[in-house]
Amino acid sequence: MNPLPYLLVLVATVAADKIPSYVVPGKCPVVDQTKLWAQQVPNHAKYAGVWYQIALTETLFQPLSQCVLNEYSFGEKQFNVISSGVSAEGSLLKIHGKVYPSPVGEPELSVDFQQSFPAPYVILKTDYTNYACVYSCIGLNSDYYTDVAFILARSPTPEDRFVKQCEDTFKSINFDTSRLTKTVQGSACDYDNQKAL
Repeated sequence: MNPLPYLLVLVATVAADKIPSYVVPGKCPVVDQTKLWAQQVPNHAKYAGVWYQIALTETLFQPLSQCVLNEYSFGEKQFNVISSGVSAEGSLLKIHGKVYPSPVGEPELSVDFQQSFPAPYVILKTDYTNYACVYSCIGLNSDYYTDVAFILARSPTPEDRFVKQCEDTFKSINFDTSRLTKTVQGSACDYDNQKAL
């Protein structure tokens, strides 16, 4: 995993005397990825389908800000992903990516989208039918790390108990859930039009 793009961002922001919220002092939380991997690999095909982005943390690499819909298709060992939604500028946008086993043999998935670079994609918890709690973390040096957390759901308006499952899961690795921002979903969105992009 090449942390250089994040390191460059860190250097630039520190030089400007402003560290963004996605650069955090300390080290990545300890996660038993080997255990998660063993449980999830046989069920990867169940992860396919539509996932709505319910909440996420600030990141440079998510150009969609509202009505975010992710369509995962699974073939052999890899997911192809089409994400659509509304950009911060208010225009409909579709981006393509893939999620695949770590190329360096780590017990995790990697995610790679247009205008980004590969990063860890760790499914901390999911029931496959209602919610998924996804986390990505890259250590920048011994003092900082950068991470992204997503709450995904099969419905654009999930029950609160499913969102709470993810919040509790993130808290269990000492992740500050106040960093999560809700994504606008539901009646304000035109999902059919997005899919037709």
